[in-house]
Amino acid sequence: MSAEARLATLTSWSADWSGLRVAVLGLSMTGFSVADTLAELGADVLVLSESADEEYARLVPVVGARLEIGALSDVPQALVDFDPEVVIASPGFSPSHPVIRWVQESGIALWGDIELAWRVRDKVTRPDGTPADWVLITGTNGKTTTTQLTATLLVEGGLRAAPCGNIGVPVLDAVRDPAGFDVLVVELSSHQLWYLGLSAPEGQPVPHSAVCLNLADDHLVWHGTAQAYRDAKALVYRNTRVACVYNKADEATRIMVEEAEVVEGARAIGFDLGVPGPSDLGVVEGLLVDRAFLEDRARSALELTTLADLEDAGLAAPHIVQNILAASALARSLGTEPEAIHAALQAFRLDAHRIQVVARHAGITWVDDSKATNPHAAASSLRAYPGAVWVVGGDLKGVDIAELVATAGTTARAAVVIGVERAGVIAAFERHAPAVPVFEVDAGETGHVMNRVVEIAAGIVDGEGTVLLAPAAASFDQFTSYADRGHRFAEAVRDWIDRGSDDTGRTPPAL
Repeated sequence: MSAEARLATLTSWSADWSGLRVAVLGLSMTGFSVADTLAELGADVLVLSESADEEYARLVPVVGARLEIGALSDVPQALVDFDPEVVIASPGFSPSHPVIRWVQESGIALWGDIELAWRVRDKVTRPDGTPADWVLITGTNGKTTTTQLTATLLVEGGLRAAPCGNIGVPVLDAVRDPAGFDVLVVELSSHQLWYLGLSAPEGQPVPHSAVCLNLADDHLVWHGTAQAYRDAKALVYRNTRVACVYNKADEATRIMVEEAEVVEGARAIGFDLGVPGPSDLGVVEGLLVDRAFLEDRARSALELTTLADLEDAGLAAPHIVQNILAASALARSLGTEPEAIHAALQAFRLDAHRIQVVARHAGITWVDDSKATNPHAAASSLRAYPGAVWVVGGDLKGVDIAELVATAGTTARAAVVIGVERAGVIAAFERHAPAVPVFEVDAGETGHVMNRVVEIAAGIVDGEGTVLLAPAAASFDQFTSYADRGHRFAEAVRDWIDRGSDDTGRTPPAL
C-alpha cells in the first residue's frame, strides 16, 4: 500500500497507525503533544527541533519517540535518512521555511497538529458513541477572549466544553482527555489554518459552527502576502454544518462566508453593535439580543444581557461586546439558553493584559492592553479610550502602522514610542498626526523601558487622564512576551505610585 493510500485510512484512533514513520518538527507544547499522541498510537516518531525545553527533551524518549536537536536552517540528514511518510509541523514553521519547502517538493504529506487531532477525535466519545462537536474560532483579534467566552457559556448551559488550540491547550490533549467532552472550542491561528489548507478531505475538520471575528493585516512575514493571510483565515468556515458566524461590520468576513464550501443547510449568522436583522445578534436600546435562534425571528428577539451589566463586569468596551455577541451566537447554535448566557456573563472576567485597568491613582487611569499586538487590536483600544496617552511600538511583524496612526492615532493626547522599530512609528505620526506630541524611549534603555514610559506619560497627563499601553506590535524585540511587557508596565506604575506619584523627573520635549 502506498503512503498516500495508507494515510487515507487513518481517520480514527482505532485505525492502524503502527509503524507509520512520522517526523515531528518543533518541540514546544504543540510538538510534544503530537509526538506523545503518535507514540501512543504506535507510530515510529522522530522529533526534530533546534532547541527544546529540558522537560520535553527528557520526556520524548520516555514516551517512545526519538529526538534530534540541531539547526534546521537546512534539511537535516537525519530527516532525509528517516524517509518519513508524513511530516507534522508545529505552527511556527512558515511556508517559506527550507524544511517545509523540502517536504512539499519531495511529495511527502504535510500536516499540522489540528489535522492529526481531527483524525483521532474519536478516542473518547460521548455516551451516544459520537466524538465531541468542534467549534472553530479565528480572527485577527479577539480569538482567545471569544474562545474562553464560548466555552464558559456552553458550560453554563450544561454542556461539557473545553477551550483548546491556539489558546494554550493543544487540541490533542483535549481529544485524549479521559473525561471526555461534548464540545471542543478550538482557537485557530492563521498558521494552523494554513496547514489545514493542505489537508486531504479525510483530514479536514467538519465543525458544528465557526467564526472569523475580523480581518486586518497581520503575520505578513509568515504568510508572505495579505492575500495568503486572508485565504488562511477563510478556511475556518470550510465544511461548517450549522452556523457560519460573521462580523457584519467587517465585510471581509461576510465574503468569506459567501465563498465558503459548507454543508448544505448551514446558516450565516451576523453580529455587530447595531440593531440586528433576522438571523443576526446585535444591540437594541442597551440590550444585547438574539434574532437568529428563535422561531419568530422576523418579529421578535431574545434578550441575552444588558450593556449596564457588562459595564459592571468590565466588559463594555465595544470590541469586547462584539466578542460577546460572537460567542453568544456560537453558544446559541448549540442550544445554550439566553438565561445561561446572562448568568455566565455576570461572572466572566477578561484575562490580564486585555484592556486591564492596572491602577487608578492621582487622577490617572493606567490601562494595560499589551495583548494588542497588531494595529487592528490597538485601534479597538484607542476607540475605547479616546484622548489617552498612547504607548505604542515594538516588533511590527512587517505591518505598516501608518493607517492606524492616520485614523485612530489622531485621537491620542500624546504618543510614547517604544521598541526597536521606532523610526517608522515616529515617521507615521509626523506625516499623519503632526498635532499629536510624540516622545521616544530609546531601545538602549531595554531594562528600564517601562519605568521611563511611566515617567514620561505621568508628566504628560499631569493630574488627570488615561495612559494606554496598546503597542500595535509584538513584544519580542524588548520583552519575552506580551505578558512580560504588560507585567513590566504594571510594575513600573506601582513603582511610580510608591515613589509618591509626583516624582516623575523632567518630561523630555516632544519630537
